[in-house]
Amino acid sequence: MQNKISKMFIIPGIIIIFLLVVQALCDLELPEYTSKIINNGIQSKGITSSVPEVIPEDIFNAIVKVSDEDIGILASYDLVVRDNLSKTELKKYVKKYPILEKENVYLLKDLDEQQLEKLQEKLTKPLVLVTMLRTNNEAIVNFLGVKLEENQNLLDMLFNLDEDKYNLAITSATEVLDGFDSFMLEEYGKLSVQEVYKLSGIDMDKYQINYIIGEGLMMLGVAGIGMVVAIMVGYLTSRLASTLGYYLRTKIVNKILAFSAAEFKDFGASSLITRSTNDIEQIKMFTIMLLRIVILAPIMGIGAFVKVSNNPLNWLIGVALVAILILISILFGLAMPKFKSMQKLIDKMNLVSREIVTGMPVIRTFHTEKYEEERFDGANNKLTRTNLFINRLMNIMMPSMMLVMNIVSILIVWYGAKQIDLGTLQIGTLLAFITYTMQIIMSFLMISLVSVMLPRALVSIKRIREIFKKEITIQEVQTPKKFNKDAKGTVEFKNVSFKYPDADEAMLKNISFKAEKGTTTAFIGSTGSGKSTLINLIPRFFDVTEGEILVDGVNIKEVRLKDLRDRIGYVPQKGMLLSGTIESNLKLGNDKLTKEEMEKCAQVSQAEEFILEKDKKYKSEIAQGGTNVSGGQKQRLSIARAMAKNPEIYIFDDSFSALDFKTDAKLRKELKNYAKEATILIVAQRISTIMNADNIVVLNEGEIVGAGTHKELLKNCPIYKEIALSQLKEEEL
Repeated sequence: MQNKISKMFIIPGIIIIFLLVVQALCDLELPEYTSKIINNGIQSKGITSSVPEVIPEDIFNAIVKVSDEDIGILASYDLVVRDNLSKTELKKYVKKYPILEKENVYLLKDLDEQQLEKLQEKLTKPLVLVTMLRTNNEAIVNFLGVKLEENQNLLDMLFNLDEDKYNLAITSATEVLDGFDSFMLEEYGKLSVQEVYKLSGIDMDKYQINYIIGEGLMMLGVAGIGMVVAIMVGYLTSRLASTLGYYLRTKIVNKILAFSAAEFKDFGASSLITRSTNDIEQIKMFTIMLLRIVILAPIMGIGAFVKVSNNPLNWLIGVALVAILILISILFGLAMPKFKSMQKLIDKMNLVSREIVTGMPVIRTFHTEKYEEERFDGANNKLTRTNLFINRLMNIMMPSMMLVMNIVSILIVWYGAKQIDLGTLQIGTLLAFITYTMQIIMSFLMISLVSVMLPRALVSIKRIREIFKKEITIQEVQTPKKFNKDAKGTVEFKNVSFKYPDADEAMLKNISFKAEKGTTTAFIGSTGSGKSTLINLIPRFFDVTEGEILVDGVNIKEVRLKDLRDRIGYVPQKGMLLSGTIESNLKLGNDKLTKEEMEKCAQVSQAEEFILEKDKKYKSEIAQGGTNVSGGQKQRLSIARAMAKNPEIYIFDDSFSALDFKTDAKLRKELKNYAKEATILIVAQRISTIMNADNIVVLNEGEIVGAGTHKELLKNCPIYKEIALSQLKEEEL
């Protein structure tokens, strides 16, 4: 069982969580790519770092010179001498670095991330300084107060100065760079790399396009993976929720099938229907939302927050979350009480609807349509008002959330523009921050929307648990006994008493009798005397309060319910047919029933006549509840169904009352010949039905007041004689 549950729920659940993590990581990477494309691809011509991949020899020497011949810079590059290269190698290098046709270059070694960071710290300032001096940066020229000749650059001029003047100029120029913060210095470093690449003969437009296309393809790849994973999550989640619904419905139906009448009374049919349909649907929907949103949203929210943790605009996220929490608290405070009452209102609606549908003949007979309409409208209006109230609140929530998100977006752009103007923030970073902020807010929003469903789902879970936790009064014995084959068909009551749960008095008191194989035992008495209750104790629809019932010489509490009920052919007081065909109904208790046996059962039960009149004969359709056949036809089919089991004990609970006297007499005559080896127990209201019974038990107020044959009871039992005289003339007795 544990392995089955793991296979059905735990393993798919773990797979879904793993896929959700992958989906979240993909979604969190997309703003990063947007930021890279804008910051690096568009603004920096595809340059991602202030460490150039290639440096012409003269520029490299100048960098080393202004950095006091830094060993770290020297050790990080390899000199490529054009004269030392073969024609093939030279052609390969020139294609990538055209400057190599004219002069030697330095190429960056294969460094790890930590080495690159150290190199960037050492190289950025001298690189920026050299390129600024070489391009005659106006700010530095003005700062140094020098005059340049035509076609002369500041760098060459400084290198021609004597050492003292050179050192003073370099120190003064470096002071300009010292005024830059790390962000500004890195941006100038990227501009310097662009200048170096231009000097190296690299086509920067092509370089930029290649970078944007590369990052764009990566972005599309990540988005594609995210889409595929999202589809897989949707499929697996739906499948898991459907499996959960199937599992719960199966368990509930199995539990309901084990209920006795007492358990049915505690819940009510309408509530059981609601619990096995609507409540399970609520749990399914919540499961889908739980797996697809509640797990994904925190991952997205936390991941997005980590991504923007160093951003100077973080405080705006706090403002947005406080506003959302206040809004959600107000809406939830209003909606929660309504959600808790929703399932009870659906129960009430189902109850009223079911009573109207099943009781339609009575309603029409007593002309109470108007009253029933008002009763239905009352239940319907309460449910409708509650639904409308909740839907209006939810409709307010989404625009309110969007308003908060839009206001936050405006604030981010407002304050972000100031940071961009100050040079401490890039446009791509601002756009990524907006996206991450929206992801954080949407995560809270999604969790809030799911939590709206939580109260209703919890109520549904509680109602389902009530069914599972309900103790069944009719319990199976742990070590069942086998029936005694020598006493086949024997039914014996020994001092049996029975009291309904919560009843003040016992319904049956000290009932004792014995029905032998091949005999007919009948039960008669006034309404409410306990006849139906007595025979319902035999298949254990209820358990006796005192005494014991023996079938085939064994206490029915000591055998398996299946073994007991397999021996019984039961025909209830009100015939009940299931939707399908006549054949499927007759085969309900015996799926191996042959055509000849089926026709024989129909013949004995007097159902053959109307079956053969139908176009499809035994294949004719039976509507739900048998509403397309008459009461007498329904009862005859119910009797034929019981006969099809070929049981050793027949129980007829006032099953002949729907038949006319002629059909009743003919059926009983044929039945006696057909089931001459079986024990027949009949509850009847009509004396004519039981006159020929081997033993008639007369009940009055739950006690046996007479037992014997028809003639014996007429002499010895005043109550039986009174019943007989009320139905037949004295000469007919």
